[in-house]
Amino acid sequence: MALSRLDNLYRQVILDHSSHPHHHGILDASTNQIELNNPTCGDVIQIQLVVEQDTVKDIRFSGSGCSISTASASMMTDAVIGKTSEEALALVDDFSKLVLGEELTNPDALGDAQMLSGVAKFPARIKCATLGWKALEKALTEGNQTELNSHLHCD
Repeated sequence: MALSRLDNLYRQVILDHSSHPHHHGILDASTNQIELNNPTCGDVIQIQLVVEQDTVKDIRFSGSGCSISTASASMMTDAVIGKTSEEALALVDDFSKLVLGEELTNPDALGDAQMLSGVAKFPARIKCATLGWKALEKALTEGNQTELNSHLHCD
């Protein structure tokens, strides 16, 4: 019975992030920007960041995607604001491990995103859940790219 309540709580948090995404929209000025799409399902995301002194000061995302993709991107933005680039990239790695069903030493660092661990049971949804995180990784590692389109190809 308690597990059912916990599952319901997780579903509610995911639905809330999907229906009312945090940090959704466009930044007036950004230091890093990327667009990434998943041609398998049609999800598209644009990530804009303001990185100052190697710290994520602000982040926004826009685009169109399923509820898992949108909720995950919303959770990701909450998790990385105020983090250094290195810390944000470590969170990307941790999230990838989480949705692949691997154990994490500190899942709480992911904030609400840890609630997406159940995606591991649905391999077709992993690409949806990781799209925003992969876009963040590319935006941080490829620097000041203002017009960069990329495809996420997952085998």
